[in-house]
Amino acid sequence: MKIKNYLFLSLISSAALLNSCSNTDENEATNPAEPKILLSKVTTTFYGNPANPDTDIATLTYNSQGELLKILSEDKSSSFEYDNSGKPLKINYYKADGTLDYYSLYIYNGDQLSTIKAIYSNPDYNRTINYTYENGKVITSTLCQSANCTDPSIFTYTYSGENITVETYITGSTFSMSTKREYLYDNQLNPFTYTNKYFKVSMGGAYVLSKNNYTTERISYKDGAGNWIQNQQIIYNVQYNSAQLPSQVIGKTSNGNDYVKHNYEYITQ
Repeated sequence: MKIKNYLFLSLISSAALLNSCSNTDENEATNPAEPKILLSKVTTTFYGNPANPDTDIATLTYNSQGELLKILSEDKSSSFEYDNSGKPLKINYYKADGTLDYYSLYIYNGDQLSTIKAIYSNPDYNRTINYTYENGKVITSTLCQSANCTDPSIFTYTYSGENITVETYITGSTFSMSTKREYLYDNQLNPFTYTNKYFKVSMGGAYVLSKNNYTTERISYKDGAGNWIQNQQIIYNVQYNSAQLPSQVIGKTSNGNDYVKHNYEYITQ
């Protein structure tokens, strides 16, 4: 799948690759003695320019409790801090030279992640994401790039069971644009099954927040008259490992052109 972190992309440049288990993870196996399956490496190739595909490799490391400690990629890294109950509190983001770029703070309302604040040395760059829930599921995430939250960018999710079937995105700008993505799923667990539930919320997107793997993605935009016009369809082929988790996902456009490829590697702990 093409993992999408539209709202959170600028906050966590490697968030699409977050995967961890914590002691409070609602998706953790019911038997605590069973080994945890943790995502250890993700290799993603994007074919926006077919003649020169862009490949990103991220490596993930964990502590003995299965909590994600670091993500390393070619030109950036991030480290993670938790409270005693396993809730993420802070993520530090580093430049290629190892100096701190910015950090993000996780704020909770009871057991729900309510807000994430990205803090820069230049406060003009600071951003905030707020989340709303229904029946325990995220239904909106709102990105504010100004103190008074003018022209926010908003994601809205519609569920069928445990999967998001419709995802809409409204860009926050003078020339606002709306995008809708509709999904069909298989019945297998996706790579983020054992992800810390708070990271899943912060990462966002249908693939991470849903239970299964989507096999079809229909993309539409809203025209000037307010009508949704479909302009793209992606078909995904998913290959599974012995644990029945995806090992490779290849997405192609309806005319057969390469769109994206993900290779997933795991460790047990």
